[in-house]
Amino acid sequence: MPLMRLDKLLGDLGIASRSELRQMIKRGRVTVDGRAVTAPETKVDSEGSSIALDGEELRYKSFRYYMMDKPAGVLSATEDGRQKTVLDLVSPEMRRMGLFPVGRLDKDTSGLLLLTNDGDFAHRVISPKSGIEKRYYARVEGKLDETDREAFRQGLILGDGTKCLPAELELLGEGECLVTVMEGKYHQVKRMLASRGAPVKQLRRLSIGGLVLGNELPAGGWRELEAADIAKLFGQDALEN
Repeated sequence: MPLMRLDKLLGDLGIASRSELRQMIKRGRVTVDGRAVTAPETKVDSEGSSIALDGEELRYKSFRYYMMDKPAGVLSATEDGRQKTVLDLVSPEMRRMGLFPVGRLDKDTSGLLLLTNDGDFAHRVISPKSGIEKRYYARVEGKLDETDREAFRQGLILGDGTKCLPAELELLGEGECLVTVMEGKYHQVKRMLASRGAPVKQLRRLSIGGLVLGNELPAGGWRELEAADIAKLFGQDALEN
């Protein structure tokens, strides 16, 4: 592992702002391998050194992964001058990590959203080539039937010529359904359902791959993903990669 500046390493952990961290270091609050270090520019081995702040050992993570229950009315963006974004819902420490949404959910769509600072991870989740299914619950106007299910299976062609990959439509009852897709074109699920005469009234993402949102988080809540969660996203072989 390449050596890193101590203040940058601590900054990547989201503990405090870079200027605040420099002051902590200068005051001798940070130790490296048991010895106080007072120079913020000191180079340390993030994996081989034991680093502590006020006696509490810190573990460096170059990349971070979170899941959130995105509420409706919030933008899937890092910042916006006029409207609230998903990063306005997280802690100040998380905002300092350089997190961004993995893909997007429309402003009025709720449900499972991933946040990370790992671009390769985000691309792998989003890319249709990965074969990762995204499942949605929808309340719609109009009536859907077996003809619509078959049309989804065949792959819809929308009014503007957009070609959609084969998808699954599960009918739950009057005005309710589940939609499973492996891509994320602009307003795709809404446009697919509207093309079948069933405009969406409510849309919520329930799962990505094998990672299911469930009821563990309140609206706007989040938690950090564990190795087992990431394995669920990509399949059990992810544990070996």
